[in-house]
Amino acid sequence: MNMKLSILLTFFLLFHRANAFNITLVLSQFPELSSFSSYLTKTNLAGDINSRQTITVLAVDNTVLSSLGGTSTDVLKTILSVHVLLDYFDLPKLQTLANNSAVVTTLFQTTGLAKGLQGFVNVTKLSADTIAFGSAIPGSKLGSSLIKPVVSHPSNLSVLQVSGVIIPQGINGTSPSPSKPPSSSPTISPTPSVSPTTPPPTSAPPTAPPTPSPPTSTPPTAPPTPSQAPAPSNSPSNADAPTPGSPPIPDEPPADAPTAPAPGPNLPADTPSGAGTALQHSYGLVFSIMCWAWLSLKS
Repeated sequence: MNMKLSILLTFFLLFHRANAFNITLVLSQFPELSSFSSYLTKTNLAGDINSRQTITVLAVDNTVLSSLGGTSTDVLKTILSVHVLLDYFDLPKLQTLANNSAVVTTLFQTTGLAKGLQGFVNVTKLSADTIAFGSAIPGSKLGSSLIKPVVSHPSNLSVLQVSGVIIPQGINGTSPSPSKPPSSSPTISPTPSVSPTTPPPTSAPPTAPPTPSPPTSTPPTAPPTPSQAPAPSNSPSNADAPTPGSPPIPDEPPADAPTAPAPGPNLPADTPSGAGTALQHSYGLVFSIMCWAWLSLKS
């Protein structure tokens, strides 16, 4: 029984040694990644990485990592742990992503400190030559892209150099922004259009009704003076040359001929129509008598 346990333990140790790796030893071959390797040791992340069997490290060069200078050790550890993917991704696998995208768990998710999707990284194939990385928090940008594969131990360790540091919202000492679903645009009631030349109606205070002015008494107008009929002229020139358009006027009416009454005053506007008709008949009769008398004198 003891012999069997010894054999199993030996095989386990051999298997563990065959799959074990030292991340700082691997990165020591690349001077441009020396700061990244140093930070892994400073934050004790190197031991966590070395204890994993399948892992992908997203490394950034010294120039890019200089932006984290002055960051506290705890925040620096959180940021770097987001760059450790708990899965194996080499270049061929990245080129064949299902639906050209994947959300991958990171080492930060295993700490129990991640909130929401802080512990996940979005890996997206944008084109045949562009693989982008970013936080999986909704609304985050894919601000880092693949530069080149660095180390590849199939199914165990993959080191990929990326162009930028991935910093999810809220892990640098601030609270994460809650993800909100896109809200629909509010309905805006239509505003009635107003002509630019016409001012909008304003509510004016009611005005008092106008004070009626007292009626002015107009003095009665004197009735017009009756016009006198022209006296008949004895001049033969007037008898021989009557005015065109007017009836001939006799020189001397006979003694027994009735004298035409002088035209009376102008009838008021409210004279009945029957009285005006009788007056017209009287004028016609007088005119006929005058014409008859004139013709008698001529003959």
